[in-house]
Amino acid sequence: MSLVSIGDVLVDRELLQAFFSCDLHECKGKCCVEGELGAPLTDAEAEALLHAPEELLRMIPEKNLKYLRRHGSVEIYQGRPYSRTIQNRECVFSSVRDGITFCAIEIAFRDGLCDFDKPLSCRLFPIRVRKKFGLDYLVYEQHAMCRSARKAGGELRIQLIDYVYKALEIRYGSDWVRSLKLFVDTSSLR
Repeated sequence: MSLVSIGDVLVDRELLQAFFSCDLHECKGKCCVEGELGAPLTDAEAEALLHAPEELLRMIPEKNLKYLRRHGSVEIYQGRPYSRTIQNRECVFSSVRDGITFCAIEIAFRDGLCDFDKPLSCRLFPIRVRKKFGLDYLVYEQHAMCRSARKAGGELRIQLIDYVYKALEIRYGSDWVRSLKLFVDTSSLR
């Protein structure tokens, strides 16, 4: 794997060359369902989910609510907090509408019912933040469930870094994202 350094962040070159645009009508929101762990959380996100407002809890299906009340909204794996999943499948905060799985946290936030958005790791997906040499290392996870997003991104010419621009800005700041874009625009990645 080839990587570049943008400031104090290492970035997988593959991520810089990728195109991506979610196509919920094709994937049906599988990222909220597939996988063994929920979303990686910051400590602040974990704390917010531990004290989720009733307005948010009313938005999740009854079976999820029962599971959440019995097992909690956060699980710890190897010392790190993750959103709780129901039997290692869907996120406890998932909600299905018209056959598509959505994040109830995101909907509640957009509707003004809670003061925090879905976890930043979800907004960055399919980018994952790992550690390498003590630095953040951004990797692109290419899941089969996102095949239609890669196709749509390619057809629409939407770069992955543009697709997750806002989340990258929240995590690293606008100056860092501008440096990333400048590197991509002036290098011979393609």
